[in-house]
Amino acid sequence: MKLVIIESPSKSVALSKYLGNGYQVFATKGHIRDLPPKSFGLDVKNNFEPKYEIVADKKELISELKNKAAKAEEVFIATDPDREGEAIGWHVAHVLGFDQNKKCRIEFNEISKKAVTKALESPRIIEKKLVDAQQARRVLDRVVGYKLSPIICKKIAPKISAGRVQSVALKLVVEREKEIESFVPEEFWTITAGLEKDKTIVKCALTTKNKKKYVPKNKEEVEGVVNELNEGKYEVTEVKKGPTKQHAPAPFTTSTMQQDAGNKLGMSLARITSSAQALYEGVEVKGEGRIALVTYIRTDSVRVSSDAQNACLDFIKAKYGDKFVPTKPNIYHTKESAQDAHEAIRPISMEMTPERVKETLEPDHYKLYKLIYERFLASQMAEAEYYNVSVGISNGDYGFRVSGRTMSFPGFTSVYKEFVEGENKEESGKLPPMEKGDILECKSLTPEQRFTKPPTRYTESSLVKAMEEKGIGRPATYAPTIKVLTSRNYTEKDGRYFVPTKLGRNITEYLDQFFSSVINVKFTAHMEKRLDDIVETGENWHNVVNNFWDGFKGLLEKADESSVTMKEPPKETDIVCDKCGGKMLLREGKYGKFLGCANFPKCRNIMPVEEKKLTSGICPECGGGMTARKSKHGKTYFSCENYPECKFMSWDLTTGKKCPKCNSPIVKKGQKTICSNHDCDYKEENA
Repeated sequence: MKLVIIESPSKSVALSKYLGNGYQVFATKGHIRDLPPKSFGLDVKNNFEPKYEIVADKKELISELKNKAAKAEEVFIATDPDREGEAIGWHVAHVLGFDQNKKCRIEFNEISKKAVTKALESPRIIEKKLVDAQQARRVLDRVVGYKLSPIICKKIAPKISAGRVQSVALKLVVEREKEIESFVPEEFWTITAGLEKDKTIVKCALTTKNKKKYVPKNKEEVEGVVNELNEGKYEVTEVKKGPTKQHAPAPFTTSTMQQDAGNKLGMSLARITSSAQALYEGVEVKGEGRIALVTYIRTDSVRVSSDAQNACLDFIKAKYGDKFVPTKPNIYHTKESAQDAHEAIRPISMEMTPERVKETLEPDHYKLYKLIYERFLASQMAEAEYYNVSVGISNGDYGFRVSGRTMSFPGFTSVYKEFVEGENKEESGKLPPMEKGDILECKSLTPEQRFTKPPTRYTESSLVKAMEEKGIGRPATYAPTIKVLTSRNYTEKDGRYFVPTKLGRNITEYLDQFFSSVINVKFTAHMEKRLDDIVETGENWHNVVNNFWDGFKGLLEKADESSVTMKEPPKETDIVCDKCGGKMLLREGKYGKFLGCANFPKCRNIMPVEEKKLTSGICPECGGGMTARKSKHGKTYFSCENYPECKFMSWDLTTGKKCPKCNSPIVKKGQKTICSNHDCDYKEENA
């Protein structure tokens, strides 16, 4: 029996289908060895050498792994095909005592028979340069997290953190909010002329004055322009006609998939990430069992294998016809800053159409798969073709313009249309025939007052786009980085949009004051390039970390010694100290809020802060009061104050009564008082 070691148990079923009876699959469930969770874990005096230890809850798993490996004829490490996967594989090899030159590493970009078979035919040694790049990232993040976070906890608020990438992402959100707040709207006017040609009214926009771009600034100016236009005539001065083409978009990278799924499907980053992972690891498909549907979903490459491209072109020809097949296959170029470790995100098989798998896929999985499938299909199709007409019209010193576009061949747009923020989705219609020298009759002249708008707040999709464009983070880091911003109350959501909280602004302001040279977009992008250098040039990862530390440690010392603080002052309460009679102040410490005497340090009396009980909430089991609490995900729930004797809890406010029909608790939902049992229709009128 041969042993194949993977990360996620979810892959096991799909992978086992292609390995056959002679193989056994074992999942590590992520990292098995890592830096210690409760200590720094780096030897600063010894080149920041990591002090790795076995992950606490993985000891039994490792014993099982060692036993299986010892009995196996051969062991293959098939962790994910990225730097982190390589590092996990390296830790596995270390735990198993493998020689560094042992050819035990296999990787595949997709869980398919062909890809898995090919990988097994050519195992390689673990690539130490990839491991070292990941080690450097892990160490850098640990250095920033463990050295900077305690300082901002002391200077701003307890239980907060700073991060090499997360703090820069927060800075983007805060700076955008400041732009919005400081924005001063400027008045401007548009003028639209309704001109008649062949009994058709054509709406033309004023664009120039004396052949230069022109925008009227106020009502008085507009009135003067309108008077001049009313005295003149409208003459066609330019007609441009001709075909244009629009090229298909590249297949998805992690970033573009996250942006498009957010914009088109309205999915959160968490849902997108979860669904994409499931599609890669394997989902149940009727008639097929558990199979993987897409290639690896953490990539910054738009490259596509020739086999996949040829299969797609054959599919296009068969389903849509020769005209939809491009003259030359579409080739897309990955940007220079990308790692380009694997292909773009694409379906494994074109035969697995969205319609074929829809019946058994979960709704989110289906919607995302359909998007990935159609984007890849479109990326290999012929260009869309249009016939454009652009007409210039003059009236004295003023110039108007109108354009029309009609589609002559849909090409890739028959499958997929790109999302553009604020774009008018409807195509411009045909214009009536116009020739140079034509005189048009003005039927209407419409001035409209407008004001410039501030920049738009970031959404999850636009923040991912900004992070990618600015070189902050990598495909695997976008979602977890953005998640931190809301989960730790550095930002909140206004609909889809991020708004920095006071805490988030304080963190950014403090970091700008003391750490602006390292917590900024340019430096963070530079560090990403330095991590890439470890792989591309073989640079020693210790040098990268030490160079960072040489500049960073001085900033830490300066900030720590400074008297600058942004801590919220304690709030006075009406509670009297039972030891000295002074006022008790509401303070916040390492373990949360507490009451401390205002006469500290003379009086060191402290009291816990009691949670406010909702008197209208009554436990239906014991009659005790109900207390509002927060779950680890931030949701409010209600639990009995007599816990642990009474363990009743509810997501809704309880009345203390039981339903006369089914004996379930009666709860309040808005203005209604109803049975908590969804299958029961009992309700009562509120007094």
